[in-house]
Amino acid sequence: MSTIKTSGVQKPVYAILIAISAAHLLNDLLQAVIPAIYPKLEAKYNLTFAQVGMITLCYQLAASIFQPVVGAYTDKNPKPYSQIFGMLFTMAGIALLAYAPNYEMILVSVILVGIGSSIFHPESSRVAFMASNGRRSFAQSVFQIGGNTGTALAPLLIAWIVLPNGQLYILWFLGFAILAQIVLAYIAKWYKDKLKIASRSTKKVIQVPDLSAFKINSAITILLVLIFSKYFYVASITSYFQFYTMDKFGLNEVQAQVYLFYFLIAVAVGTLLGGIFGDRFGRKYVIWFSVLGAAPFTLALPYVDLHLTGILIVIIGLIISSAFPSILVYAQELLPKKLGMVSGLFYGFAFGMGGVGSAVLGIWADATSIEHIYNICSYLPLIGVIAYFLPNMKKVKYKDAE
Repeated sequence: MSTIKTSGVQKPVYAILIAISAAHLLNDLLQAVIPAIYPKLEAKYNLTFAQVGMITLCYQLAASIFQPVVGAYTDKNPKPYSQIFGMLFTMAGIALLAYAPNYEMILVSVILVGIGSSIFHPESSRVAFMASNGRRSFAQSVFQIGGNTGTALAPLLIAWIVLPNGQLYILWFLGFAILAQIVLAYIAKWYKDKLKIASRSTKKVIQVPDLSAFKINSAITILLVLIFSKYFYVASITSYFQFYTMDKFGLNEVQAQVYLFYFLIAVAVGTLLGGIFGDRFGRKYVIWFSVLGAAPFTLALPYVDLHLTGILIVIIGLIISSAFPSILVYAQELLPKKLGMVSGLFYGFAFGMGGVGSAVLGIWADATSIEHIYNICSYLPLIGVIAYFLPNMKKVKYKDAE
């Protein structure tokens, strides 16, 4: 019989939530160096949009394929120090990216960063879950806002450090990796102590939702489709929005990075709000609003001027980002005996869809235009209507695991 130790009614362990959020910030800042540096790489190596998309695909596939495997393994064999090991891959990838002499070595460098990400996320998500003490959406949103903030900061730091000086200055980002290792060592010690206490404590039987296997599998499928619509659209922004604003409005590289920052910082704020509202009002309703609610604004984006583009991209970021903490916690509640596997699956699928989206959209942009892909992608959030068919977990009965 599968068991876990339940925490009772307690406050979240805020020190650990802040630490894991900070580690996520540093980890995702390093990952976000990749898309933030695209304009420099495109100009230096004369890359096509398809090649830019292939860089993202290689990184995202490396980040996605291993995550469910890592999560399934650590469900049975928790590894408190695995995030530190994963960060070593990221450091190697960043160092290689700074020195990469050609397109092929760029691909190798981003694959190393992707492997580091695949090791980092499953156990880190479990740490956030363990520190939540019941406030799961809140804990996941705190964890996620760290990553989103790091992603948002990367374009500004690239514009400040790398664009004026050259590719080699990417090496400065290794300082963030070293800081991350210090934070991760603190988290690992807490996690290790928590596992020791759990091994000596009386364990209670985990509660699982009283739903048929068909309903659980259907709900998981719906969530994955929603992840597809969300991250395929987000890929169009993170990989190509800089080129879009430069091409349509005549912005320079630094100005384009600022508009990307507007979107990414809105994503960070929206993630936190989504976690708070998910605990309070129900995760299903937050998921439904988040994905479908962005549709009017994504549909308008291709047709507005620069000023309204800045406003709309913030609104889209706020709304579309609020879903992920609720989607992840909803999936964890459906399969509470497989927290690591579920976290790895959903983070991995999200990264994978981002990578596939970037590759497909890059080829499409080469064949048509960068503006054309935003006309097409604007319809993706309409897929969010299928969230109607998710069961309301607040009304679902639970039973002891068999």
